[in-house]
Amino acid sequence: MIVAGLQKLSLVDFPGHLAATVFVQGCNFRCGYCQNPDLVVSDKHFDFSEKDLFDYIVLRQDMIDAVVITGGEPTIYKDLPDFAKRIKDIGLKFKLDTNGTNPAQLEHMLRARLLDYIALDIKTSFSKYHLVAGQENVEEAVSRSIYLTMLSTVPYEFRTTCVPGIVDAEDFRLIGETVKGAKRYCLQQFRPYITYDRSFQEVRPYRKEDIRRFQGILEDFVETVETRGI
Repeated sequence: MIVAGLQKLSLVDFPGHLAATVFVQGCNFRCGYCQNPDLVVSDKHFDFSEKDLFDYIVLRQDMIDAVVITGGEPTIYKDLPDFAKRIKDIGLKFKLDTNGTNPAQLEHMLRARLLDYIALDIKTSFSKYHLVAGQENVEEAVSRSIYLTMLSTVPYEFRTTCVPGIVDAEDFRLIGETVKGAKRYCLQQFRPYITYDRSFQEVRPYRKEDIRRFQGILEDFVETVETRGI
């Protein structure tokens, strides 16, 4: 697993916990609005080792109670479950941020009790996924991951970045039908400052009223819907 960076202390990435956030390099999606473009491709060198990471975590385990892994996309790495087990063996909780394209690995980690929280990104309605992610035929995998997440006893959230041209009111109605009965959904404001595709820096974010409207649509399907960054 290629570790690209570490946020040593986060108060917001894992609800209710003080966490260290680990960023991994590489992603199987090419979302134009991605806020971490340096982590999408695997050809940039980051001078950061897993040893450095675990040295820090062991040293600071009295200050944090959890580790979050994000990216990039962590589930592209076969050794992710081993990484999670090492974190759990230290005595810390483990949260996974994922785009949901590796349901087999997600199921394995759930069965092995390696996950304490799941944040699963839902980009848009399934009919538009290939346009957003630059990948064909991922809808079935994401749908399976959604099902596994909702079926598990692990706390979770689904989340969508509200990007004009990517997701709209009708998409949220369709998403709501897909996740009907879910416990938690988070709507995130799009920020056009740093993006994988620079053309998205010209996109004007949705107004607060628009995101509140999306929230109202999802509230017909989901137990709790919250907004971030508006």
